[in-house]
Amino acid sequence: MISNQCEGPGARRGIALFHTRWAAVMLALLVSWMGATSAAAVGDLYVVTVDGSINPASADHLMGAIHQAEAAGASGILIELDTPGGLVTSTQDIIQAMLNSTVPTIVYVTPRGATATSAGTFITLASNVAAMMPGTSIGAAHPVSLLGDGGSPPAEEDEAADGAGQDIMAQKMENYLAAYVESIAKQRNRNVEWAEDAVRNSVAVTAEEALELNVIDFVVDSRAELLAAIEGRVVELNGKESTIAIAGAREVVVEKTVLQAIFDFLSDPNVALILLAIGALGLYMEFQSPGLIVPGAVGVVAMILLGFALQILPFSWVGGLLLIVGIILLIAELFIASFGLLFAAGITCFLVGGMMAFDRPEVSDLNVDFWQVLLPLALGVSLFGAVIAYIIGRTLFTQQTAGVDEMVGWIGQCEATIGPENRESKTSSKGKVFVRGEYWNCVSEDLIEVGDSIEVVSVQGLTLCVRKATSGG
Repeated sequence: MISNQCEGPGARRGIALFHTRWAAVMLALLVSWMGATSAAAVGDLYVVTVDGSINPASADHLMGAIHQAEAAGASGILIELDTPGGLVTSTQDIIQAMLNSTVPTIVYVTPRGATATSAGTFITLASNVAAMMPGTSIGAAHPVSLLGDGGSPPAEEDEAADGAGQDIMAQKMENYLAAYVESIAKQRNRNVEWAEDAVRNSVAVTAEEALELNVIDFVVDSRAELLAAIEGRVVELNGKESTIAIAGAREVVVEKTVLQAIFDFLSDPNVALILLAIGALGLYMEFQSPGLIVPGAVGVVAMILLGFALQILPFSWVGGLLLIVGIILLIAELFIASFGLLFAAGITCFLVGGMMAFDRPEVSDLNVDFWQVLLPLALGVSLFGAVIAYIIGRTLFTQQTAGVDEMVGWIGQCEATIGPENRESKTSSKGKVFVRGEYWNCVSEDLIEVGDSIEVVSVQGLTLCVRKATSGG
């Protein structure tokens, strides 16, 4: 219910001003929408950069760019690629979008030193036009194995049963990916034999060799040279021939959204492992010293980000459990005298778990870098534990600084004569001393005169047991 008390001339002017401002806002939004629409005109060339692992975030970025190019009627989409590999599922999503695209897809492996390794090989082969810059390479598309050797059979007979399951799974995945890459190569009229060899034998070649083997179409030094070379080239789009016409086309760069950038960062197994270590240490410090707040807050944030990362990455619970057990053993070493056994076991579990955590042969080429991340992180956790152990050990050997027992050893002054206890009559002669700004009742086995220095020997309730100090305090 609206009150009529506001319906004055001033109120009407306010309402009119509100309507004017609202109209201005709507006009600005309309102009922005028209500008955004005109920013992607028909015939534009869309450009998207994939620099890093192939994961759900990068796949969403690339597929979104393809869909935008299709919706805008673009002349093509240029994918500048540099990847060490990634998830099979994400790669399949990208390839499906490329093979069904209504605009030409162009993959350019760049800059110099870049690679189209593993998943990148599949993406390059799936493009309508594939090009590489000199100094780049392509191949090594064999699925990664937990054993590190592609799932070869165990050497010992007694290990054959344990390795049989892994070997069968690796063989099935190898056969599947070999058939998959063959179908892609046939679809794009590329070298089928080489594509299969790249999967089964991890073959990799340079840009020049790839051109000779009919793996790619061009070796060019720049984007401008590539666009000039493909002008007028006939490609197949969904079974129909189409001519690439990009001369004079405006280049529209498709950037990652904020969420895509965040998830792409979190999809790195090295980042996930670092988050696990930071979270565990932060929570440990907060539980040991409640009220510090900062370590606990950092630990909670790290664990939340780790949760997002584990939703993206293929995660092995065996490796994860070994990581957690390793951290627990390192913490236990601080409180249990094991002569270093718990420490050694903890470091071993941490290193082995880190190598296994994200190394899944059936879905991923992603793993943790042992020398650059895993080993330094293990040494860092060890150093942290050593510092904590040193601090705890030093505290155990220092004099107590809290409670009444801290008064033992203090020096004071006698304020009333103190006589020795009469143990036979069960009476005691009590005196009074001044210690650290306070007067205390006391007893002593020595005769202490007024003004003499005393030393506190023990505390019994509210009474001090003292003796004559050897030196003045």
